[in-house]
Amino acid sequence: MGLRLHDLVERQGKLKIAFCFPGQGSQDVGMGRGFAEKFPEARAVFDEASEAAGFDVARLCFEGPIEELTKTEVQQPALVAASLACLRGVESLGVKPDFVIGHSVGEYSALAAAGSVSAREAVALVRERGEATAEAAREHPGAMAAVLGLADEVVEELCSAIDNVWPANYNCPGQIVVSGEESAVDRLLEEAAAQGARKMVKLRISGAFHSPLVARAADRMRPALENVTWKDPFPPFMSTVTARLEKAQRLPSILVEQLTGPVRFTQAIRGLVQEGVGMFVEIGPGQVLSGILRRCDRSLKTASVGDPESLRKLEELLAAA
Repeated sequence: MGLRLHDLVERQGKLKIAFCFPGQGSQDVGMGRGFAEKFPEARAVFDEASEAAGFDVARLCFEGPIEELTKTEVQQPALVAASLACLRGVESLGVKPDFVIGHSVGEYSALAAAGSVSAREAVALVRERGEATAEAAREHPGAMAAVLGLADEVVEELCSAIDNVWPANYNCPGQIVVSGEESAVDRLLEEAAAQGARKMVKLRISGAFHSPLVARAADRMRPALENVTWKDPFPPFMSTVTARLEKAQRLPSILVEQLTGPVRFTQAIRGLVQEGVGMFVEIGPGQVLSGILRRCDRSLKTASVGDPESLRKLEELLAAA
């Protein structure tokens, strides 16, 4: 199948790779189908996920409809299952990462990839997480919006000056997602426009995720997370809550904090670069993270693996590295 990554690492001693797992917004009808048809291990992920989630995850991922797949309470377990099915295909190449990282709910995929929890446990947790966040959004409706073209500090200052709106995602330099009450988000967008923001986009979601408005979800998730026997992640796990490498004993509190705090993806990527990572492989549907990574640092090598065809492209990239 070509040159294996661990061979490259042995020979060069410098090349380090991180596997990245996407969060909500990357879902699409058909995700994971190609891997499930080609790899029995990938199909087994969907079977386990269906048992853990209590619905037919494979049918939903493969057939949709997209309206159902986009519902928070089913999207999260479906996305984690599809990402882990993709991972089984990547593992067939013998590719092993030096680090793992995930964006928001993608952190559960990353932790399963690192052996901290099983795939079944990860899907069961995100099923609970999805239901908890959906319920919190119904109780406290809100909005989220992306602000592009302003320095992070400017957006932070705007949030500080307006009640009930907070930074939610630090995606890359010059791109922050804010979250809060709809009127507060609208006011922030007006202020951002006055400050010269290049583009502003309200997201198609009903909840103010990654903000204090969904604190009820954090309360609901705490016992579920504390009841899991977490193992130290191997390879190491870079948290996008703390932007630090974290071990098992801290994971329950970090994943609770994740629900109401911002995703510090920009800062976490910087931390991995400081650890020597020069290649990021996005594993799962879509190419959202790959696009963000290129805006973080254009010198980084990136690849997206969402279907079996992309495995060949990954091999070619590794062979040329």
